[in-house]
Amino acid sequence: MKRYLLAGLLIWVPVGITAWVINTLVVTMDRTLTLLPPQWQPVNLFGVHIPGLGVILTVLVVLGTGALAANLIGQKVVHWAELALARIPVVKGIYSSVKQVSDTLLAPGGQAFRKPLLVRFPHADSWTIAFLTGTPGPAVAMHLDGEHLSVYVPTTPNPTSGYFIIVPRRDTIEVDMSVDDALKYIISMGVVSPATLAAHGTADRTPSNPS
Repeated sequence: MKRYLLAGLLIWVPVGITAWVINTLVVTMDRTLTLLPPQWQPVNLFGVHIPGLGVILTVLVVLGTGALAANLIGQKVVHWAELALARIPVVKGIYSSVKQVSDTLLAPGGQAFRKPLLVRFPHADSWTIAFLTGTPGPAVAMHLDGEHLSVYVPTTPNPTSGYFIIVPRRDTIEVDMSVDDALKYIISMGVVSPATLAAHGTADRTPSNPS
């Protein structure tokens, strides 16, 4: 009986979670229909709520905005809008921070999550998977001895939260793993292990202990 229960859970838990995530996304996007004038809303036009129309509307709005921003006139409009937002005291700080993060994560030339690394965390006797995000800025680097890296240490099983730390380059190991494989490894709490976990260079490479 226990074996059958576990076998059933292994099938239905992933299906259930996937369905829940998709349903949450669809319900959230369907709320964009409330932005339409009442007479244009599908529930008033057809007399019935049709799930998923908000997804279509959201995609169309995003595509239309992208097409507008891709031409010269659209770029000027976006630039003027950003200048206007930059003059609003509270909005200025929030928008500029979110803008920098989104540019880093979503822009084609973005440099977020460049490569997976092994770093010592949360103490010198343990290791975890982290992602290289860059190098410390001059204001920080001037206080550090030697070459350091900026890394993001995600939490498990939710990698969207985590810790930003600065570590010496000598105390990191670059692993032969794609970013996608590393994320799967983290989300699965180490259960889904990539086929290749060998470090670049010699397998017996051991970083120096943090000073």
